[in-house]
Amino acid sequence: MTPEPAPLRILFVCSRNRRRSLTAERAVAGDPRFQARSAGTEPTARVRVNSGHLGWADVVVVMERRHADIIRQNFPRDAEGCRIVNLRVPDEFEYGDPALVQMLREAVALALEPDDGPV
Repeated sequence: MTPEPAPLRILFVCSRNRRRSLTAERAVAGDPRFQARSAGTEPTARVRVNSGHLGWADVVVVMERRHADIIRQNFPRDAEGCRIVNLRVPDEFEYGDPALVQMLREAVALALEPDDGPV
């Protein structure tokens, strides 16, 4: 019997870590294929992204390109080895919005499928 693969560690990042990235983290919670955390890029973020987050993550999933740009600018060494995926999710949803949850689940599945097998 082959052992179960280790869960993929995903760091979800948006601006303030109050709506999109926090919703994404909670949307995949309980799925044994993933371990998820979330953070934001702005000084006022609920949890602000740091180098420890980047070192922990197998993949960093950002909501907008500017989030990836901020990560690369503020953490150039840590970002160098990171796989960063941009979901292109606009900041127009409230936390936990069912439409956002569905969009995030579909986007994560599509974004991770090519390199990590079916999600």
